[in-house]
Amino acid sequence: MASTPDRSFSFKVMEENRGARLDAFLAARPLALSRSGVQRLIRNGAVTVNDAAVKPGYRVKTGDRVRIFIPPPAPVALEAEAVAFDILYEDAVLIVLNKPAGLVVHPAPGHSTGTLVHGLLYHCNDLSGIGGELRPGVVHRLDKDTSGVMIAAKNDRAHALLAEQFKSGGVCKQYLALVHGRVRADSGAIDLSIARTPRR
Repeated sequence: MASTPDRSFSFKVMEENRGARLDAFLAARPLALSRSGVQRLIRNGAVTVNDAAVKPGYRVKTGDRVRIFIPPPAPVALEAEAVAFDILYEDAVLIVLNKPAGLVVHPAPGHSTGTLVHGLLYHCNDLSGIGGELRPGVVHRLDKDTSGVMIAAKNDRAHALLAEQFKSGGVCKQYLALVHGRVRADSGAIDLSIARTPRR
């Protein structure tokens, strides 16, 4: 990988990546970009293969030279708000906090204010655009009703490195569940839907 200060990156496709979709190939690079984010950049002309514009579904070939330009972070349209959370650790590049139960991590339908992101913007004045306009600094998430430790990045490099660690399984997560009532078995599985219904 080669890079320049203007956030332009170049990758040469190796044999082991031959046949991969372009969007999947780039999403797997250490750029802290989701696949949908990569697809958006491709459609906007920010990605070329051998100096030519291509589609997200292009299948890369051995020796292809893929170039991507990541535009500067967009100004965050969200307004900072005082939101309660405990800070466990903080330095110049990251912040580790304890998210309380009931706090939504980032804006979503029905939760446009009072999120952890709003609180991070209030506490840190240098998160604008890092990791995306609606999720500045956020590397991972916890469900609204789950409390626990979260890490937020204060610059793009920290965000990219942390995101790669979460993606590669380098971060070990442990959850403690409090159960009300009588548990009849020593172990088991919960197999329920976790996605929104397409009709609602």
